[in-house]
Amino acid sequence: MKRIVLLALAIVFSGIMMAQQSEPAISWAKTVHDFGTFHEEDGIQTAIFEFTNTGDKPLFLTNVKASCGCTATDYTKEPVQPGGKGYVKASYNPKNRPGKFTKQITVTTNEFQPTSIVRITGEVIPAAPKPEETNN
Repeated sequence: MKRIVLLALAIVFSGIMMAQQSEPAISWAKTVHDFGTFHEEDGIQTAIFEFTNTGDKPLFLTNVKASCGCTATDYTKEPVQPGGKGYVKASYNPKNRPGKFTKQITVTTNEFQPTSIVRITGEVIPAAPKPEETNN
């Protein structure tokens, strides 16, 4: 009886493992980009997060959303075939945002675990005040 139960469990477990293998799978080259320290007047800073579909079905990015309006996103819109590569681009606007920052970008796909998070970090040195902004 024990052998039958163990055999049944092994068959079920094997089926689950095989089902998981026939899915798209996202594999990120990196999930955090640090811009370091930069000046506000340097303008928009852009990071590109590359990924590979390591699964065996096409991977679709269905939504890419930044945690605030200071970060714009762009991403691969067409299906990424098995073994293919894609990207998520995050552009941070430092205008009037001095100091350290950490922003996250939520990436939703058709993968088994559909949500991934990538992050950008850095520190903005504020622009020097313009003469008309100082009261002398």
